[in-house]
Amino acid sequence: MEHAVSTDREAAREETGPAADTGRVAADPAPEPGTAAAPGTAGAAAAATSRAPSEAAPEEGPSEVGDGSGDADGSGDTDSAEEAASAGELSETEAELAAQRAVRERIEQRKAEKAGPIDAGGKLSGRAADLLAAVRAVESGERVEPGLLGPPPAARPPAAAPGGDGRPTEGRAPSRPQRPPGPAGPAAPTAPGVPPTPAASPRVPPEAVAAVREVLARGGAPDALAGRVAAVLGERAADALRADPWRLLAVAGVRPEQADGFARALLGAECGPGDARRAVALVGWLLERAALQGHTALEASAVRKALAGHAVPDPDEAVRHAVAEGAVLVFREGDEDGLEGGEEGGEFEEAPDGDAESTSETVAPGAGAADGAGAPEVPVLLGLDRYALAEESLADGLARLVRTGSEAPWPEAVEAAPPVAADLARAATGHGLVLHTGGEAARAEPVALAESVRAHGLRATVAVHSENGRDRLRTAGGPEPAEVVTVAGLLAGAEGPGRDADGMFALDLLVVLDAPQLDVETAAMLVESLPDGARLVLSGDPGVLWSAGAGRVFADLLAARVCPRVASRTPDPGPIGELVSGIGAGELNEVAAPGKEVVIVPVRDAGEAVHRTVQLVADSVPRAFGTEPARTRVIAVGHGGSAGTRALNAALKERLNPGPGRFGGFDPGDRVAYVPEPGRTLEGSVVSADAEGLRLDCGGAAVVVPRDRVESAVRHGWALTAHQAAGMRWPAAVVVLPGDAAKGLSRPWVYTAFGRGERHLSVVHGVDRALPRAVAEIPAQERTTRLLPLVRALLAPPDHTAERQG
Repeated sequence: MEHAVSTDREAAREETGPAADTGRVAADPAPEPGTAAAPGTAGAAAAATSRAPSEAAPEEGPSEVGDGSGDADGSGDTDSAEEAASAGELSETEAELAAQRAVRERIEQRKAEKAGPIDAGGKLSGRAADLLAAVRAVESGERVEPGLLGPPPAARPPAAAPGGDGRPTEGRAPSRPQRPPGPAGPAAPTAPGVPPTPAASPRVPPEAVAAVREVLARGGAPDALAGRVAAVLGERAADALRADPWRLLAVAGVRPEQADGFARALLGAECGPGDARRAVALVGWLLERAALQGHTALEASAVRKALAGHAVPDPDEAVRHAVAEGAVLVFREGDEDGLEGGEEGGEFEEAPDGDAESTSETVAPGAGAADGAGAPEVPVLLGLDRYALAEESLADGLARLVRTGSEAPWPEAVEAAPPVAADLARAATGHGLVLHTGGEAARAEPVALAESVRAHGLRATVAVHSENGRDRLRTAGGPEPAEVVTVAGLLAGAEGPGRDADGMFALDLLVVLDAPQLDVETAAMLVESLPDGARLVLSGDPGVLWSAGAGRVFADLLAARVCPRVASRTPDPGPIGELVSGIGAGELNEVAAPGKEVVIVPVRDAGEAVHRTVQLVADSVPRAFGTEPARTRVIAVGHGGSAGTRALNAALKERLNPGPGRFGGFDPGDRVAYVPEPGRTLEGSVVSADAEGLRLDCGGAAVVVPRDRVESAVRHGWALTAHQAAGMRWPAAVVVLPGDAAKGLSRPWVYTAFGRGERHLSVVHGVDRALPRAVAEIPAQERTTRLLPLVRALLAPPDHTAERQG
């Protein structure tokens, strides 16, 4: 294999050969790192594979709109995303998120009271623009023309309380686009076809669940869905399903063909592929599926093509109707650069010639074609209000920080800053937003800035994304853990300096490490909570995988060039650092690893890959490096497949913590990955279980997962996907690449996976030349987002856009 990375590669190949397979992982002698033992397949792994034979392994890869790919953690396997969003009752984590929403409402009320909001949203067209004008009139206390609001909505049962989508619906700044008030479904917290945030799921009376169960039975749907349907659609869910059976698509995990069958059973001859209710539900479902792949919006042509794939007879009319019903918003970005990185929805195929012109006529009512025969076509985007509001809010907040950050310079802090943070200090003293790029070793620079600022009496906090990130700072000699908070803890008010009377963080400086992991909604909440004049430093490695949630905040801000960017010159040390640095440049080079820091273990098939992985984790790496098996993490391309995380975790459990799995498949001592909400993964271990649910220890915090959520929100966690592992590191990492993983590889994936080990990296390698080809030729999958043009429109590029080298 060309460009292979290995220390004892030839010895490994010589020892690889036919041998008896015992069928038990624990029975074979474990190889030292870099050597290969006799091939074998763990019985537990085979059993796990047989339970899900149709699941694909890749974490990333081209897919059609709405194919159901994507995971709660962004890893490409559908069920976690869908199941994690289906909780019927509030957990402790969800209660924290509810507290966040209450705080955000106070913040928004304060912002709404301020005069002179930053003008935005002017590029909305047609009815969306009319409704935005109406919203602005209402918020300013002016009389609203009845014509702006369109015809009165059809009478339906009352809707649930605002905020059911997990986000405040009142007090938003008038500069953000508002969803047209179409006919509201019964107790529907979001637009039709759009699943709400699981944290917002209300408690539903038993009689409401029973009514839903009756309707589901009539439609031939499993009654096990009753609790989830009632949680999503509210107390009047049964009435909602009778009036519009396709509302079933709002429940995570339900696919269009299943909703179609349900609708046929309820409606009979009235049901058809061109039903307007079906169109609304499908458009929302497609955009929600795209959000799981990282998109905050899609080009209308991509949505129309996907609708045609679902047998919608008139996709143009379907999109028009969805817009009129308020299920989606329409955006027309006048600046071509405003859609940089989002052509035709990323992996979605380009629409036929002339489609953009058709879109301008059919999707945006009242909007004319581009002026001039030779004028370039302006793409029309469709988006859910959830992400549109987040992007607008984030852009507005960043503009506010940039414009107020120079009002109170910090000369003393700059003069006293240590040399490692000197460039960052000079940038931060006069600017409200600073971007810092670098690898693991470069994290020390923004941390040193925070310490220097704090020493001069200013309020500074460093935020990380996990307990793993906090532990790494502590072992690296950084601030005491009390001075480092997690992003989730900061937003929930459980950690950090607290908030002032206006609901803003009591901070002068916020440093966010591993910034590429910020999704647009989390970033918007952070920025909205920073007071005028505060500084925000976003620090991270631009080569890693983007956030598991929607958006690509860090990449968009780097591309916008509207604030200082400080690039660290501190390289990550050792062979692993050298290897990962080359991958970032598109080269997979051999590196000298005299201490077996980097090792290749070649395999022929997935069964052998599972077998070797278990040997490495249980025996070889602990013997060579003195680390416990719990301190080694396995990285796979996806959850499914013969060597995905499910098969690997089954084999690792059999070896490291065997047991009957009496708590929903788990035993005390099992390593787990808990997904409290899509895009957020917590590492932990099982403590016990009782009537309340599964009790976990997540980084020292006691967590109880309700019994009905265990199956959907908790996985075994010895093996993770690269998206789950992004932003975390362990003493040793084993990256598993069986042959069927080749189509899921890309440069960011390899860069992220290979960089998860601090002292040792083993690569269980069975993809041959696909690995160097992915590093050299396959960049990150594009995401369609609106943040870049929004930020550029609000902030003219300053004179300091040239990169600084620190």
